[in-house]
Parts: sequence; structure tokens; C-alpha cells
Amino acid sequence: MCGIVGAVAERNIANILLEGLKRLEYRGYDSAGLTVIRDGELRRERQVGKVQELVDAVANDPENFNGHIGIAHTRWATHGEPAQRNAHPHVSGKIAVVHNGIVENYAELKEDLVAKGYEFTSQTDTEVVAHLIHDIYKDKSDLLEAVRAVTPLLHGAFALGIIHIDSPEELITVRLGSPLVIGVGIGENFIASDQLALLPVTNRFMYLEEGDIAKITRDSIQVYADGVEVNRAINEIDAAQFSADKGEFKHYMLKEIYEQPDAVARTIEMAIDSGATSKSPKLRAEFLHRHEAQLASIRHIQVIACGTSYHAGLVAKYWFESLTRLPCSVEIANEFRYRNPVVVDNSLVICISQSGETADTLSALREIQRNKPTGLVTLAICNVPTSSLVRETDISIPTLAGPEIGVASTKAFTTQLVALMLLLLKVGVVQQRIDDERLAYLLENLQKLPGQLNASLKLDAPIKAMSESFEHKTSCLFLGRGLQFPIALEGALKLKEVSYIHAEGYAAGELKHGPLALVDKDMPIVVLAPKDSMFDKLKANMQEVHARHGELFVFASDASQMVEEDRLHIVYVPEVCETLAPILYSVPIQLLSYHVAVMRGTDVDQPRNLAKSVTVE
Repeated sequence: MCGIVGAVAERNIANILLEGLKRLEYRGYDSAGLTVIRDGELRRERQVGKVQELVDAVANDPENFNGHIGIAHTRWATHGEPAQRNAHPHVSGKIAVVHNGIVENYAELKEDLVAKGYEFTSQTDTEVVAHLIHDIYKDKSDLLEAVRAVTPLLHGAFALGIIHIDSPEELITVRLGSPLVIGVGIGENFIASDQLALLPVTNRFMYLEEGDIAKITRDSIQVYADGVEVNRAINEIDAAQFSADKGEFKHYMLKEIYEQPDAVARTIEMAIDSGATSKSPKLRAEFLHRHEAQLASIRHIQVIACGTSYHAGLVAKYWFESLTRLPCSVEIANEFRYRNPVVVDNSLVICISQSGETADTLSALREIQRNKPTGLVTLAICNVPTSSLVRETDISIPTLAGPEIGVASTKAFTTQLVALMLLLLKVGVVQQRIDDERLAYLLENLQKLPGQLNASLKLDAPIKAMSESFEHKTSCLFLGRGLQFPIALEGALKLKEVSYIHAEGYAAGELKHGPLALVDKDMPIVVLAPKDSMFDKLKANMQEVHARHGELFVFASDASQMVEEDRLHIVYVPEVCETLAPILYSVPIQLLSYHVAVMRGTDVDQPRNLAKSVTVE
């Protein structure tokens, strides 16, 4: 959840570290700090708040931080409140450490260190790491060897960056459960939690594997696995694909909402050949061609995900079971791995994660792989092709959304849904579970989707007007039925994430089983109401609300023939086929949440207490 940057170079690296932190701020923004080695001393600055606070502090005395090796960190608090004493880097003697992750046994380790005379100035688990390395270094006098000795003592998932005054040309890094990448330069090298942080200085990257420890100097990179030096490939990426500025938009979230037609189009084009005319699209022969034998053998789908990705999985359950008749289970990753689950033989385990580094999803995947059920096939749906999740699964389908910086997911979600539908079509074809007529219908409607998404963005003005009714509310319900139930859950999540309004999503038929008790004239009820097979049932649920003086805010299709009346407000959504409606109806709820948040004056792109990539349990 935190962001790490480190550099060793011939030039001054302070500005490189600060720019890297700005690009990693989506990972945490409670506090930030950096340490460089200059004139045989550790020069450290730490500030509470966003990275700009650190930038301003360093600007007050830039010469003090003119160093050639250093580490920096932006924090999402786990152990200890956001405070300067808890900000990284943490120092022990001549050693400075930055850390992303959690050391689960820090309390026991701290007790031992206190008994040895070490004093602690913070509430963090990271300071334990710094003191442990210092303690062992006294005997080994070799930073790499000291770090190697300390790593097995630490229980949990973490990434580390370490420097030492006595080794002013060495940067040591560890990856165990948390993401870390090495940026490869010419006469300079770097580390970061995400390659995005390093794109201003390099487009060549080395991706560390689980358990790797690396020693980095200006001219060399040595990587060790289980004590043996290993080679890790250097990958060159197209930096233009990772452009991440707001452009003309006020917030990343709004920009990313508006990027959805193009992101969805790219993801569709990956798998669909439009043919001579748009009326005769076909699945590309090469799409998942190498994996057809694996896909032919599956008899059960198991989806594992968290947060917004979990909601995408719930939509996939409706799709897989109704269109292919394959049974599909969907579980939250952080619950799945701890309940001694049964994964049936010949299961396709789909792991969905925007970053591909979600700790709970990765841990659940690894647990399943350890148990080795017969015929297991694992598949990642992910927006980062170089992520741990992609590297550790048998098959991957990229969501071609491009960088998503806003903490509340938008375009990553809709492209996940598209990728899931493309997978379903491939499985349906390989297993002959979907007939030619249905296949042609869905392919044709997928190709219409980018245009329909563009049309839905034209609803921005009426949705903004609607959002005024939410500005001073404290609670809200989202209702949907069938395929729209997961979108109701997603709508509630979006609203609470960015506006801080308490919101809950429900299957509309559940109203009378409890939630109806909350309905009164002050409770806004958002309803997703396409004219689908569940529409008449949903109308009855809306009547239940209206009869109790609840105020309804309805996203409906023109075909619904609904008419506004007192306490019933309607925004008409473009027509879309019932199967793909969850993708289109995601846009209005995103826009609603965004405008409510702006009106309430919250930090839309970096909501309080949250981070974009959840790399701790």
C-alpha cells in the first residue's frame, strides 16, 4: 500500500526520488520522506501529508539533499498514526530503510531488540527491520549479508530498500510478497514499487521474483534467490503507453471515466475481428488459441477478487451460468484463503486484479496452487501485464485500460467486464456451449459498446444536476436486480469511496427483508432500471419505496416508458442489449459519485484512508 523509490547514480538523485513519489502517491498519502547519503551522513527529511509537503521541505535546503544514492517513501499507515515519527525512511545508526508491507511478528522481534538496548522512536514495524539489520551488521560488516540474515526472521509480506553510510555505492532491495521493480539505466540504477515511478529516467525494467534479494550499484545489478545469484530478464516498455497526466480534466477520476469508450474498444479489438463489415465480427483465431486444450477441460469456474474486481466477478457469475451453463463461484479473496475452501477438480480459477499485486488475491491463488486440485487452470484478468499475478497464472487476459491513477476504479472495472465476456465467448466456442446465433449477437453488440459508452457520457450534465440532491445526505441505497445487482454494489462502493456518504447496494427484492426500514423522505434511493427481464419486478420494488415517501433516482432505458413525478427523478440511459447492460450502466453511477464528491469538497482522486494498490492483507 506504500510506495518505495530508490536510486544510485552519478547525478543528484533527490529530484528523481521526489518525482517518483509523486507518481506513486496513489499507493498512499499519509506522509512521505527521503534519505540520501551526503558527505558521509544520512540526510533525512520526513513530512506528514502529501508528497508536496516533502517537496516543499526539501526545496528549503536543496543542497543538503544533493546526493548520489538515496531512498524515499510515501506511506499508507498500518502500524502507527500518520505522524512524522512514523514516516519513512527509518534509521538505525548508519542504516536507513524504507518498507512496503507488514511484518507480522514485529512485536516479538521488538521485544528482543529492546532487551538488547535498542530504543524505538516510532510505532511502526519498519523500525524493527532497521534495528535488526543494524544488530546483525555489527557482526558481518557486509550490508548484503546482513539483509540476507534478517529476511528469514521477518514474517509477512514486504518489500525493502536499504542503504548504509559505509556502503555509499550500494542499494540493497528485497521483494517478498510486495511488488518491486528495478529500473535499469546507463551508469545509474533505480528501484520502485511500480515502474510508473521511474518512467522519467528509464524504460528498461527488471522484475524481481518472490524472495529475490538484489544488490544494486551504478554499474551492476546482482540478484539472488535462495542465496544463489540468478539472472532476471530486462524488459523494455513503450513509455507512451503509460502516460498519466490529467490533461484538460480537473481530476484523474473524471478523465478515466471519459477514457472508457477507447479503453473498452482496445480490449474488444484484442479478441474480435470486425471482418469486412461491423455486422459480421468474429473471434480472432489467435485469441487464447494456445490455451484451447486447457479451456476445453474446465467444468467449473472459481472467481477470486477484492473490491471492485469482486463486483466484476459477480457479473461474470450471471454470465457464465446463464450463457454457458458452467457453474461459477465468486468469493472475496481475503475470506476465501482462510476458510479451508474446496476447489473442485477441473476448475478454471479466475483471479481479477487491476494492479496484479493485490496481496489477498495473490495469496489465495498461491494457496490453491499449493493444494494442486486435478485439472486446475489459473487465469489472470489484469491491467498490468508485468505484474506478479500475470506471471504466476497459466493464462492472462490484459485489460487495455492504460494507467488508472484515481483510487476509485472506473475504466479498469469496465474493461474487466469486457475481458470476462471475451473469455466466456472463447470458452463457449471451445466447449460448444454457445450456438452460432448467440455468438454472433453478442459479438455484434460488443462492437456497439464503445459508441454506446460515448453516448452515456453525454448524460454528464443531467447527472451533475441530479447529484445536487445528494450533497447533504448521510446515507444512500443502490438497488438493482439480476445483472444490475452487482452494479448496485459497485455504485454504493463508488459513492462511499469518493464522497464519504454511507451507501449500501442491495438486490431490490431484498428490500422487504430489512432495508425497507431505512427508507424515509431523507433517504435517496438510486435504482438501475434497464428494460430487461427483471424490469416489472423492479417496478414493484420501486413502488414499495415510493409508498414510504422515499426519493427515487432512477437510471432507466427509454424503452422503460417511465415518467418523472414527485420524488421520482429519471435519467435515460442509451439502449443496450440486456447481457451487456452492466457495462453501460456503470458509467452513470461513476459520474454520479464523482459529481457528489466534487460538490462535497472531498479529495476525489485520493480519498481519505484509501490507497490504489492494496498490497497488504
